[in-house]
Amino acid sequence: MRIVLVGPPGAGKGTQAAYLAKNLAIPHISTGDLFRANISQGTPLGQKAQEYMRAGQLVPDEVTIGMAKDRMAQPDAAHGFLLDGFPRNLAQAEALDGVLKADGLKLDAVLDLEVPEDEVVKRIAGRRICRNESSHVFHAIYNPPKTEGVCDACGGELYQREDDSEETVRKRLEVYHSETEPIIDYYKAQGLVVTISALGKVAEVTQRAMAALDRD
Repeated sequence: MRIVLVGPPGAGKGTQAAYLAKNLAIPHISTGDLFRANISQGTPLGQKAQEYMRAGQLVPDEVTIGMAKDRMAQPDAAHGFLLDGFPRNLAQAEALDGVLKADGLKLDAVLDLEVPEDEVVKRIAGRRICRNESSHVFHAIYNPPKTEGVCDACGGELYQREDDSEETVRKRLEVYHSETEPIIDYYKAQGLVVTISALGKVAEVTQRAMAALDRD
């Protein structure tokens, strides 16, 4: 199967992508992994991406698309893949269709993980991370430490990352609504979107996703 996974920040896309890819026996291709692999390997696309990133600029769509195209052409993706974080806007979605069409391929489904906005804020803004090298992660509501502000594992100080603040999370949601959400309507017009609730335990969401993809 060739699947695109979409959903707002905090929807659990990375976690679900890993489980779904394993269950479906297809590679999980994430934007973050693409960037890290290309930069560490010093590929021409990786070098271009690094130039933009060092300048504090967004990496252009054509660079991201190029990385995704190269990854999808690798042998392990011959029978399918799960894309996580790509495409992130309409231009990338249209480019992906073009890449697949050129090889006589098409997407099988677009899995939309649905989470209420207030729940997204609660999930991300509640994260607390240990300052020590262990970097253990806790949650003020869902996985609180025994002693507030103290890591259960090593006694280190727990803190909230700047990009986990409620203000930052709401800004990220605004970007998601304006840039990424439009691809859902784009794919709905193609009859590809399968929407499921991403609320509940990880295993429950995975089962829900597998059942929805099977029905599709």
